[in-house]
Amino acid sequence: MRAGYGIFVAAIVCALLGAEATAAATPNPPSKLRGIDWRDCADLQCASVRVPLDWDRPGGRQITLAVIRPPASRPEKRIGSLFINPGGPGGSVDEVRADGESLDGLGGGRFDVVGWDIRGAGASTHLRCFRDERRRSRFFGHWSIPTTLRASRRYVRKTARLARRCGRLSGRLLKHMSTADTAHDLDYLRRLVGDRRLTYLGISGGTFIGQTYANMFPRRVRAMVLDGVLDPVHYTQGTRANYVHELRYTDRAFAGFLSLCESAGPARCALAGHGPVAPRVDALLAGLREAPIPAPSASPTGKLTYGDALSAIVVSMSGSPGSWPDLAAALESAAEGDGSQLATASRALTGAFSSTMTAPGLPAIGLTCADSPAHQSPHDWRSVVDRLSRVSFSYGAVLTWWRWAPCASWPARSAERYTGPWDATTKNPILVIGSRFDPNTPFADARRTARRLGNAVLLTHDGYGHTSRNDPSACVKSATTAYLTRLLTPAAGTICPSDRKPFDPHFGEPLSAPEPRVGGRLAGTP
Repeated sequence: MRAGYGIFVAAIVCALLGAEATAAATPNPPSKLRGIDWRDCADLQCASVRVPLDWDRPGGRQITLAVIRPPASRPEKRIGSLFINPGGPGGSVDEVRADGESLDGLGGGRFDVVGWDIRGAGASTHLRCFRDERRRSRFFGHWSIPTTLRASRRYVRKTARLARRCGRLSGRLLKHMSTADTAHDLDYLRRLVGDRRLTYLGISGGTFIGQTYANMFPRRVRAMVLDGVLDPVHYTQGTRANYVHELRYTDRAFAGFLSLCESAGPARCALAGHGPVAPRVDALLAGLREAPIPAPSASPTGKLTYGDALSAIVVSMSGSPGSWPDLAAALESAAEGDGSQLATASRALTGAFSSTMTAPGLPAIGLTCADSPAHQSPHDWRSVVDRLSRVSFSYGAVLTWWRWAPCASWPARSAERYTGPWDATTKNPILVIGSRFDPNTPFADARRTARRLGNAVLLTHDGYGHTSRNDPSACVKSATTAYLTRLLTPAAGTICPSDRKPFDPHFGEPLSAPEPRVGGRLAGTP
């Protein structure tokens, strides 16, 4: 994801001119537009595009953006390019490489599907905090969430050292990796592919890129889908303030997971069949707060701590409900005294930092600090972790330590951050998709964003997990394709059900597209 700014207070003249004043001031690209020099890479086309580090100095230092695309499968019906950003950050190139066929189908085969790794991340010029893999690996080791006073103090010092390392190796990039900079990059790429207006699919953190672009360049938007929406007003108020807002639903989502597990029964959910599920999990977590338990077959081996258990919950709840049976089995195994499965699952967060030099963990910190800086001192860690943990026991401590703490010591501030306004009117409506039981981006934020934008339509996904893609809905896919290809928007109040419920053994298998419901009823019924 990205990060935050303070609230922008515009003068009356700026309010009248709106974001088009910003767009009009956008500098020219560093040279004449010549298109993109695509090269074959397996069955796709890849390229490296040079852009200015600082868009206010287009003739200055250049950085590189990694770009990839599969050409439209129906070239005779081609509309243009569909730019996609799945959040991550920096995951667009890998997303297109892994799921290009599905994305092509979402656009009806009528778009070149273009992914690009945003500046600071992935295969583009990325944030560097270590000179080599050995130093990076040695620094992180098993970097788990601290749960004791001593471990917390040690962790704060370590995040301060991390911030200093990033500043030494990537100081100039840190000042120019905000989402406003990325919006300029995206507009340049749009011009390079020859599209008069942008067609865009933004998921999770990608919705902040989309909203930033739409408000900076509203007249340059053809179509935009925002799925799993970040509220930019809260997002730009600072890391702590944003998470206080964003995490208010996460514990209810976890309670929903426990309730659905109990309803599914022991045949489908390993936690069920021992009495009420929620008290069993509460007892497990309470015990872990007192002392870790063995994790003899974890990878790597060790013990399961309370912090590890929280990390495993965050990883599982942030993904697809298809993984919920595995989470339930891991919790049940831990309740029986073996924390191996939960400990292994928790390593996914550590791996986000320690797997490779281009892993998403460090860019996620850099982008958060660029857009949503911590306005508190690192010495304020107790009050921050206490506040966020009161908002969400499951996510609060994890995000305090993995995002807020490094930002509290971050060595740079963005030279350009877009902080609003967020109510631009585009020629065509923006399609906003919100999942009712999304633990990461509350449904209320999708509803609020759709109302705030000058021209937007809300499509409600009656589903679980983070974003509609993680809880498949043929109805959502059909509506998205109609919108991208024909600019047709769902009727106001449309609700799309998921194809299957969590703990369904056939979860993820496609169904024929159900009719959308309008106002809670099937469209066309009395």
